[in-house]
Amino acid sequence: MTMIDFAPPPTDKTRLEDAGTLTPKFDAHGLVTAVVTDHRDGELLMVAHMNAEALALTIETGLAHYYSRSRKALWKKGESSGNMQKVREIRVDCDQDAIWLKVEVTGHDATCHTGRRSCFYRSVTLDGGEAKTVIVDDHRHFDPHEVYGAS
Repeated sequence: MTMIDFAPPPTDKTRLEDAGTLTPKFDAHGLVTAVVTDHRDGELLMVAHMNAEALALTIETGLAHYYSRSRKALWKKGESSGNMQKVREIRVDCDQDAIWLKVEVTGHDATCHTGRRSCFYRSVTLDGGEAKTVIVDDHRHFDPHEVYGAS
């Protein structure tokens, strides 16, 4: 497997916004934001980060890879849970500082480590001047304790 070597983003805005070589604009920590949706219905599944290696592996293998900021490590989505993300399409925004993955989730069709389909399973409400979260999707596709163990 060859590792893609990303060129730095061009300084010419027209070249940056036109078709051509992928030149992601990684931040000061070497990361780019990745927005992940289901390719079938467009539901937002998760937001994560990718470094150059994660992005290259995603492009080369067709399976989503990310960089965990908390663990400071590369992470192949679904490697522990079996809920792999097969990439159906990769898009990049106009200034190439965000990636959009349209994926097919295998296994239990769940993306969140809590066992839910999406990491966005809570809604924010205002209650007596206090912002609160309310669970709007409590359907779990798998038991996280069985999959990941007690932590």
